[in-house]
Amino acid sequence: MNQPRLIILCTGNSCRSQMAEGFLRELADDLFDVQSAGMNPATEVHPLAVKVMLEVGIDISGNTCKHINTFFDELIDIVLTVCDHADQSCPVLLASTKRHHFSFPDPAAAEGTEDEKLVVFRAIRDDISRVFLAYVAGRRDAL
Repeated sequence: MNQPRLIILCTGNSCRSQMAEGFLRELADDLFDVQSAGMNPATEVHPLAVKVMLEVGIDISGNTCKHINTFFDELIDIVLTVCDHADQSCPVLLASTKRHHFSFPDPAAAEGTEDEKLVVFRAIRDDISRVFLAYVAGRRDAL
């Protein structure tokens, strides 16, 4: 049986969606075909997102930033938006596509020293982890 295709959508696909993809691949690789994408993707995954994910044992250094259009030729079963802009700008999808929104601040907007930015990245990483742990638990319960 094919796994449902789950796309995590953000504006730039460099931080929040990449961290969420890392957690969902770690937690639910058996449940979903997980990908992330952006409405206006960056050129690379943010180095601080890579760093804070490595701190929890998840390597997203090989991930790439992709445009949501990359997936339009494929069936998308579930779209999870992780920023308000992506939620408001999400393209029209098939009626059968389930859509859920989770709002997380953009860690790339953090200012200050690298240590100060890392505090923000870690806090958002931990929020993403909590939300998607609950999401996966709910999905497993439903099955």
